[in-house]
Amino acid sequence: MSEDQAWGKPDLASRLTEDHHQSLRLWLRMLSCSMKIENEIRSRLRARFGITLPRFDLMAQLERHPQGLRMGELSKRMMVTGGNVTGIASQLEREGLVRRTADPRDGRAFGISLTPAGRRAFGDMARVHEQWVIELLQDVPDEDKADLMALLTRMKGHLDARQEAVPDGADQSPI
Repeated sequence: MSEDQAWGKPDLASRLTEDHHQSLRLWLRMLSCSMKIENEIRSRLRARFGITLPRFDLMAQLERHPQGLRMGELSKRMMVTGGNVTGIASQLEREGLVRRTADPRDGRAFGISLTPAGRRAFGDMARVHEQWVIELLQDVPDEDKADLMALLTRMKGHLDARQEAVPDGADQSPI
């Protein structure tokens, strides 16, 4: 049985062969695993709470910053456009889960923070979300989880160092 057949349905990594570079195979394997978990969480959030993953993610960012965040900062943290953040924030504001306030230092900027109702709603969702993730990864032995964390931490360190060494927007391709 091939490595990909053990996973069940075909995914991004199933298109690869041994002829592909190991780095490409690794990246697609990580992406496939991440997407499988994300798709399941996305589906469960919608079914259980009637909320999208981006809305949950925005609330998670605000939960970590009770004083609130500026729209631009939220956009960077969520790695989406400002327009997407504005749309999500507007929906959550209409539902009474976040509040938008003008930034006193910059009249053109707005800050977003969770309302008390938003904090309670997010707390309920976050507790259930954590249990879902635990459930989805329960068959991975604790030692393997620790090994994966250590390896991914090292990988992130290498990627961070590489990014710091290359100016923003610089083309890193060898061509």
